[in-house]
Amino acid sequence: MAKYRKLGRTSAQRKALLRNQVTALLNNGKIITTEAKAKEVRKIAEGLIALAVKEKDNFETVKVTAKVPVKDKDGKRVKEVVDGKKVTKFETVEKEIKKDLPTRSHARRQMLKVLYPVVSVPTEAAGRKKNTKEVDLVAKLFDEYAPKYAERKGGYTRIVKIGQRKGDAALEVVLELI
Repeated sequence: MAKYRKLGRTSAQRKALLRNQVTALLNNGKIITTEAKAKEVRKIAEGLIALAVKEKDNFETVKVTAKVPVKDKDGKRVKEVVDGKKVTKFETVEKEIKKDLPTRSHARRQMLKVLYPVVSVPTEAAGRKKNTKEVDLVAKLFDEYAPKYAERKGGYTRIVKIGQRKGDAALEVVLELI
């Protein structure tokens, strides 16, 4: 008996497909796929969420000072003339940042091994690179999903059958986060 479904693909294709679907599930909250793929994606996604729940409070807050450029009302850097040259004006700011402890850093790397980078494009700037932003799914796992599922002992996803696909009559399901 196999430990996983082969899904009729080579190992590289299968790994890429599952990574893609896990990334889409965690980014969007639900995906529509076949039953066999959903059961495999569920294993991976629940493992990542369980890891995030386990490591959610494993950080320390640290105060740091940083030099930040001064900006005007339009968001552009303020320049000043020093010795005949235009130089950006900086100010010192004190910030509080989260510093991961070693086990949380390891968990973050384990998640990054599975998840693909996601870029969000605003609807008004469709087709342009200017306003695109990279979504940090690992931070979303730690900050959004981990507190949500902290009291739950597994079972973070649900599979709902929606019928057969028209082309090949494969059973389609909705895989969603609860």
